[in-house]
Amino acid sequence: MKKLILMLALCAPLSTFAQQKFGHLNSQEIMSQMPEFIKARGEIEAQAKTYENDLKSMQEELTRKNDEYEKGKSTMNATAQKQKETELQTLYQKIQQAYQDNQQALSKLQQDKMQPITTKLVNAIKAVGDQGKYVYIMDVASGIPYISQTQSKDVTAEVKAQLAKTK
Repeated sequence: MKKLILMLALCAPLSTFAQQKFGHLNSQEIMSQMPEFIKARGEIEAQAKTYENDLKSMQEELTRKNDEYEKGKSTMNATAQKQKETELQTLYQKIQQAYQDNQQALSKLQQDKMQPITTKLVNAIKAVGDQGKYVYIMDVASGIPYISQTQSKDVTAEVKAQLAKTK
């Protein structure tokens, strides 16, 4: 009798485990197809291009002024040379500051645009998990080296359907 009770106690957790459902998906694939993501990515890329063009024009101005300085340097007195060098240094620092400011602004823009999209995706994954009574839904995009295709269901299509419902 003790052996039977012990055997049942050991097998009970295995039967519970066998009933658990696992899912997996590729969040990057799903996100890259979301219209909001495509729009946000376009806006971010456009802003990055604007920043790049602004910096390029500032650098061209610096190069032009430096070339003018180098050409006229021999005819300038020491005071004029010092003044021109200070002006060039100030312009260089302004470019460096603009670059840093642009990087921070671009990072903030990306965070502001992507956060609601990420939240929407996570909520859709949670809804699919709740509806399908999944124990785990793993993201293959996060670098999981192996997922059993027989013991884990690909829920990518279900998450896409859930996202379509929440538009």
